[in-house]
Amino acid sequence: MSPMTKMILISSLATGTIITASSHHWLMAWIGLEMNTLAIIPMISKQHHPRATEAATKYFLTQATASTMILFSSTTNAWQTGTWDIINMTNPTANMLFTMAIAMKLGLVPMHFWFPEVLQGSTIKTALIIATWQKLAPMTLIFMTSNNLSTTVLLMMAMISALLGGWAGLNQTQTRKIMAYSSITHLGWMAAISTIMPSILLLNLTLYLLMTTSMFYTLILLSSKNIKNMATSSTTSPMITTSAMMTLLSLGGLPPLTGFMPKWLVLEELTTQNFAPTATVLALSALLGLFFYLRLGYSSTITLAPNTTTAKHKWRFKSTINPLMLSLTLPASLLLLPITPMMC
Repeated sequence: MSPMTKMILISSLATGTIITASSHHWLMAWIGLEMNTLAIIPMISKQHHPRATEAATKYFLTQATASTMILFSSTTNAWQTGTWDIINMTNPTANMLFTMAIAMKLGLVPMHFWFPEVLQGSTIKTALIIATWQKLAPMTLIFMTSNNLSTTVLLMMAMISALLGGWAGLNQTQTRKIMAYSSITHLGWMAAISTIMPSILLLNLTLYLLMTTSMFYTLILLSSKNIKNMATSSTTSPMITTSAMMTLLSLGGLPPLTGFMPKWLVLEELTTQNFAPTATVLALSALLGLFFYLRLGYSSTITLAPNTTTAKHKWRFKSTINPLMLSLTLPASLLLLPITPMMC
């Protein structure tokens, strides 16, 4: 892919998200979502590999269906209420359609099947964009319509997403699929709090973006596509491998790392609002996610792969990847827990 084409696609991605986030009219929000979808398709299929083509096709069909449902729900709401404003989504049928569409856009259960397959078929850099930047526009729409969405439906989807994301990630060996199920779990936590306390949703989304970006850049620097690659990375990059372990523990929500903050605030707010059963299910689901995070961290830092040479470090090429993004996101992914009182 030429630099000019890549620049146009990335600019279209950014523009689509900005249009959706800054619009008050449903038609403009839909246009922004379509720009996002059409810009990411060539980036997924640029490998000219059958798996990449399959991933691009799955992504296109899923996102096109979700966009159609969003347009249909907004048209239904405008037909019943006479307004196209996003914040005035008051029709119950339109709300239900929109909830299903946004769940499909994000990859929430039960519309999650496309997400791990698309990430596995993409390059790791494209998977990073799909798991982070592509969540901004749908989350903005959830934030703007949070007063009208069904709390019961979102809580049910949140519990199932957190459980299934943790359960399905237990048997994975590919790092991109592990990150996909990690994303589904975190999206479940965000969906649980979206209609109850939208400010915690924004905090959760921000920290999720920081931690996921940090972990993906670590995988890029280590060239790790599966657990086997992670097991041999400690001899080439011990410091980056150690930071990967800490980032995984932060994603799992262990104190005193940053990832404990959103889980703590979500559980506290759910308990305050008398949703104790939901909080209990989410807390138990965190143990499932923590298991496969620990498994990945254990294989990369605590164990050593069998070596056939007596050399202390494995021979390697000099890395040509700029670690600037990792140096910016890693401290925030690990050290923000002390500012929690400022967020309450």
